[in-house]
Amino acid sequence: MTTKNNNKRSLPESATENGPKGDAETKHVDQETAPAAKAQIIGWPPVRSYRKNSFQAKKTEAETGIYVKVSMDGAPYLRKIDLKVYKGYPELLKALESMFKLTIGEYSEREGYKGSEYAPAYEDKDGDLMLVGDVPWDMFMSSCKKLRIMKGSEARGLGCGV
Repeated sequence: MTTKNNNKRSLPESATENGPKGDAETKHVDQETAPAAKAQIIGWPPVRSYRKNSFQAKKTEAETGIYVKVSMDGAPYLRKIDLKVYKGYPELLKALESMFKLTIGEYSEREGYKGSEYAPAYEDKDGDLMLVGDVPWDMFMSSCKKLRIMKGSEARGLGCGV
């Protein structure tokens, strides 16, 4: 004889026929299958996609930098640096000197980098190789795609006045 329960969960028929022992087992089973405490569902409440994208765009503008690869003649490895970290050429050159353990001389428009066996050059958007310091800092930051620390003898033809 089966009785109809108005509960949403139905009990197996064998548990209802066993009496008190069956009830203890079903309580134990109910405790194991009880839903966990409600946690906030990811993505709820729904947010329109254009609001998500506008929030993410603001976040990435502040986080992204201007990363360029730096290579040095004779070094078997490349480095990657963020140009936004530096405020100008002197700060960038000091960082390059400490990174590659070398000295870069003073820059002059007429003679390039004198007093050093290395000269920093960069490749711009057009693929032209130019000496670091030839253009204003803001223009350099927007056009620099790759930095190269080359031997001074190779860099002689890159200077503006030479």
